[in-house]
Amino acid sequence: MSHIESVLHENRVFPPGSAFVAQANVSGLAAYQELCAQAATDYEGYWADLARQHISWETPFTRILDETNAPFYRWFDDGYLNVSYNCIDRHLATQADKTALIFEADDGAVTHITYQQLHDRVCAFANALIAQGVVKGDRVVIYMPMSAEAVIAMQACARIGAIHSVVFGGFSAKSLHERIVDAQAKLVITADGGLRGGRTIALKAAVDDALALGGTQCVHRVIVYQRTGQAIAWHEARDLWWHDSVAGMANTCEPARMNAEDPLFILYTSGSTGTPKGVQHSSAGYLLGAMTTMHRVFDAKPDTDVFWCTADVGWITGHTYVAYGPLAMGMTQVIFEGIPTYPDAGRFWKMIQDHRVTTFYTAPTAIRSLIKLGGHLPARYDLSSLRLLGSVGEPINPEAWMWYHQVVGQSRCPIVDTWWQTETGSHVIAPLPGAITTKPGSCTLPLPGIMTDIVNETGESLAFGQGGNLVITRPFPSLLRTLWNNPERYVKSYFPEDLGGKIYLAGDSAQRDNDGYYWIMGRIDDVLNVSGHRLGTMEIESALVAHPLVAEAAIVGRPHDIKGEAIVAFVVLKSERPQGDAAKAISDTLRSWVAQEIGAIAKPDEIRFGDNLPKTRSGKIMRRLLRTLAKGETITQDISTLENPAILEQLK
Repeated sequence: MSHIESVLHENRVFPPGSAFVAQANVSGLAAYQELCAQAATDYEGYWADLARQHISWETPFTRILDETNAPFYRWFDDGYLNVSYNCIDRHLATQADKTALIFEADDGAVTHITYQQLHDRVCAFANALIAQGVVKGDRVVIYMPMSAEAVIAMQACARIGAIHSVVFGGFSAKSLHERIVDAQAKLVITADGGLRGGRTIALKAAVDDALALGGTQCVHRVIVYQRTGQAIAWHEARDLWWHDSVAGMANTCEPARMNAEDPLFILYTSGSTGTPKGVQHSSAGYLLGAMTTMHRVFDAKPDTDVFWCTADVGWITGHTYVAYGPLAMGMTQVIFEGIPTYPDAGRFWKMIQDHRVTTFYTAPTAIRSLIKLGGHLPARYDLSSLRLLGSVGEPINPEAWMWYHQVVGQSRCPIVDTWWQTETGSHVIAPLPGAITTKPGSCTLPLPGIMTDIVNETGESLAFGQGGNLVITRPFPSLLRTLWNNPERYVKSYFPEDLGGKIYLAGDSAQRDNDGYYWIMGRIDDVLNVSGHRLGTMEIESALVAHPLVAEAAIVGRPHDIKGEAIVAFVVLKSERPQGDAAKAISDTLRSWVAQEIGAIAKPDEIRFGDNLPKTRSGKIMRRLLRTLAKGETITQDISTLENPAILEQLK
């Protein structure tokens, strides 16, 4: 079975408008092609030029790429810099009073922080960390609500050369414990709690539980930011309030001199099953990826843009496009504590209106939930400030793309549908908005300087129209360097011997259409084998969501004696959840619809309706739980990260 069959057909195209092209940082298709040609002709020189253009170096590099110990690649490794300096200090001479962060709290309260104020607060907290014995190379775990303080904590670590590991505030004490132990963290930064959708979330209690699980003697201190004022347990010898830690601290702190290849952070992935993988990113290469994609994919205009990425800093998107990329570009950005549906489903649109947001970057899951809960609401707000929209986290189905384009972007804002991963650090495949014609549901073309392909199991390149394994054939600066303390797993997971040991295996299936555009078909392990056909789940989900009754859908497989796998669809309608005969009638309608849109081979064998799908607090659908439900098995996996665990009973 050398390839995966593509069953999605999408013919709509949207060229960039002439006005956008005229002002774009990469203007027109010829400019994109010229950049690709430069990279193909002189790959190392191409990246070296970008590194000199974007990064302020303390000691300039003379070596570019070292491949002698592949796949442990090294970039610019005789150069020195500091990432926090690049994000804050270098802007002070020209724009100290410019707003860096606009923080909107759950209750709507707004705080503006200038670059000078951000500098002073980062330095004071960096000095507080030094006072607690944190030195270059120490690991610091950050378990915080979405806040300016979370960004300050990350920047303070970068400033002194400590390696931060941010753990999403929705993860359980057990998940937090695993990450603390694996990283051997010296210090944990947390808050008493967080505010989310009008509710108070306990955070300090989870840290206490994690540290009580044992093996955490590495942690000498817990610094606690007072956000909610809720009652918390206090360990006098270990715990310290944030405000006490910075009291009397100087608001200057010399940035540590960091080698380009020194680790900037560890970010753990796949914590729900097995041992989490600590993805390790370098200082210079990671920063370069963040900056080049801000400049090209988001067409960054620091003087006029107000940038808003809705991701939490607990995820890679919140690292690259909240904590580092926008600040390195000297931009003004919005940071939001709450959820898109509180106090109502107009919250995002009101914030765009109030803060005059120009660039809005969110997840397809959020878009689909907002269509279901208030697809008419954007029209009530002034969204005229918007000039660019972005999508991140998973493939966006064409109908959600069209709503985003027409209703939110008012048919005038390009959409950058971005494919990348925790491991890649920054965008890999995405349209440059002033150069590339877009197609709903396609992440379009690889960025200049990034070499991708679609191959079968033995590494042979597949023809256009055939689905297979998405790979990256050459290292690039923001790609992960290793897995923390686990180089063997790094090689086995990402650079398999079957592909020669030097080609990065992304773990996603994809296909290219006749224009060379990439279409992500889902994770390789989400591919269904139905009667000898290998089908990607994403394409069937897109067909279902294209039906006017459907708000959201997730596809999984369960064993079938004859077909190998049966297709099970979990569907959320735009209306109330149907029961009895009504459910059967709608199920029949949707099965016929999929047969018409794709073909009989893709018709779901079973459709289950729910008020929602099981999701983490970041909006990710937990398909492993759906697979368990589809098989009729008892759920034994950790469900502590679920936003809505009660939904599992409904979907049985």
